[in-house]
Amino acid sequence: MNRRTLMETPVSSPSQSRPIELYVFVDPLCSACWSLQPLLRKLQIEYDRYFSLQLALRTSIPKTNACCRNEDDLMACEKSHPAFPSIAMKAAEFQGKRAGFRFLSKMYEYTFLKDRNITSFSVLTEIAEKLNLDVDEFIRDFSSKNVMRSLQVDLYLAKEMEVAEAPTFVFFNGNIEDEGLMVSGSYPYEVYEQILEELLGCTITPECPPELDDLLQRFDTMSTQEIASIYSLSEKDAERELKKRLLQQKVERLTLQNTTLWRNK
Repeated sequence: MNRRTLMETPVSSPSQSRPIELYVFVDPLCSACWSLQPLLRKLQIEYDRYFSLQLALRTSIPKTNACCRNEDDLMACEKSHPAFPSIAMKAAEFQGKRAGFRFLSKMYEYTFLKDRNITSFSVLTEIAEKLNLDVDEFIRDFSSKNVMRSLQVDLYLAKEMEVAEAPTFVFFNGNIEDEGLMVSGSYPYEVYEQILEELLGCTITPECPPELDDLLQRFDTMSTQEIASIYSLSEKDAERELKKRLLQQKVERLTLQNTTLWRNK
């Protein structure tokens, strides 16, 4: 399952408080990456004191090279292109790392639950509005050279780490001379726990999940199944608790393609 790859270029050293550095390579148009999102969120909630997380894009280079770079090009492309979701995520990151995470999550929601076309520039600006980003800044950054450079850095990292597909996890311990541990594809949650323990050389203990209000503030929208998993509840019990909060007008419920999502009001 696992294979090790030697980095030819050094990566930044993880902080002492978070001895593991984790790169997760994703593709905004990849259904497997969307399916992996609940696992990654749970990993953050339970074990993020052990690792620092960096999301990176594994996007086709030919698509990226062909993308539009300014307002005139946007008109020529009819404001739609397969590379736009990747560019939009990097533009969102310019408003903060968390903004980039939330933007990627919302793109998955739009694509796989709402059946919206996230290769459309207008849909991407709609997502920016929904997340309360500075839309004018987002539009400026979308066409900027700095965003394109940031995307190229991700593609360079993927090449140097020999990442062939998304999703892929690459773990580094505190010694930058050591090889990274690469895990391509999706595996059960316990596999990632075992990897952290192997790299740390000790038993790890999960943190207790935060209050539901704080959880939904952090991740914007979450499914009943995902919330049940985080709090170790059955889906029926989780839904019962969420309905109580719905009656108290603390949360909103969204039903999309047989999936129920919840978010703070």
